[in-house]
Amino acid sequence: MSSADTEPVEGFRLRARRWLKENLPPAGAASAGLTDEAVWRRARELQALLHAGGFAGICFPSAYGGLGLTREHQRAFNEEAAAYEMPVVLNIPDFSICAATLLDQGSEELKRRYIPRIISGEDVWCQFLSEPGGGSDLAGVITRAERDGGDWVVNGAKIWSSAAYAADYGLCLTRTNWDLTKHAGLTMFAMPTRVPGVTIRRIQMVDGSAEFCQVYFDDVRLPADSVVGAVDDGWTTASRQLFHERDSMGGGSPYISGTRMRPGTQGPRLLDIARRTGRPDDPVVRDELARVRIMDVVAEQVAGRIGAAIASGAMEPSAGSIPRLFAAERMWAQYDAAMRIAGAAAVTGSSADDAGLGQAGLRYLSRQGASLGGGSTEMARNIISERVLGMPREYAADRGVPYRDVKRGPN
Repeated sequence: MSSADTEPVEGFRLRARRWLKENLPPAGAASAGLTDEAVWRRARELQALLHAGGFAGICFPSAYGGLGLTREHQRAFNEEAAAYEMPVVLNIPDFSICAATLLDQGSEELKRRYIPRIISGEDVWCQFLSEPGGGSDLAGVITRAERDGGDWVVNGAKIWSSAAYAADYGLCLTRTNWDLTKHAGLTMFAMPTRVPGVTIRRIQMVDGSAEFCQVYFDDVRLPADSVVGAVDDGWTTASRQLFHERDSMGGGSPYISGTRMRPGTQGPRLLDIARRTGRPDDPVVRDELARVRIMDVVAEQVAGRIGAAIASGAMEPSAGSIPRLFAAERMWAQYDAAMRIAGAAAVTGSSADDAGLGQAGLRYLSRQGASLGGGSTEMARNIISERVLGMPREYAADRGVPYRDVKRGPN
């Protein structure tokens, strides 16, 4: 939209405020106690409601079902929506990573086919990137896609695919040419999840959750127009996808609607924990609260500043690793502070307690997840040092070697 056609931000805010009050329930009113499957059904219903009301896909182009508005419009809507139940499980990776990658890298046909259905809540997407034997080496892909007539046939496995059990499609990175180097010869596909040959198994985590999945592909047949980007140039698509992942983890994505986090994963309510344990006036606890609050404010400012710099071209997209790294350190600080303030109640308290006493202990068990989502913090530091600060690149023994000749352990 041209600036002349764009609704003023404050007018949009007031319209959103009225609509939200009339159409959405208060936060937590309908989602408390829902099963995983019900959470996703509810998210689709809420997204359909937002879509019908004209508040879905605020920053996506109107040509693909969005509103074509600005980050400021999205920010205003998020502020007004904070008190209401929102389909936040769709934020990451559905909107902020998968739809954003399709927008950047997909053909015009793919964008028109898929993005409107994501915005309306009809389709949910996930990512098929990491592999069981790959560790943090995302480019070390051995899931293969081979031509068979006009189609591609995919065989292999992926792991740590968040919420794949609820998804209709996934962005799947495969190797299509073994004679090229590791980062070449890759191809990204739009992979349907409910077709013959796709098997999804949920992974039980130490805190009892089962959000992550391992996914197996056995002779999965895909049409040629499923390629996202170009054949043998999948690393370009994956790199853009990783940018959007880091952006979303760091809080800078313009495509996130409502609060960033899914229900049950918001940061611990430290002041409530302090009050319930009778420690709100303890000077040590007050220091903990102040330290975390300062990090919250700084994280928001860092995400905004870096995001604006990337959008304007003043900084390279690799700078998105800065807010991503700080977001991890912020989350560690939150979870560690919750444990220290709750004390024994973190172990003995109920996980359903409104103050989150038992949740403090449960979340501490998964605190290292903040080190991994969007690429590990070690990788973020490498990217910052090499691509932002211009320091020498880390040595890699497989650089420049055809991938079929790269020595690999058993997978």
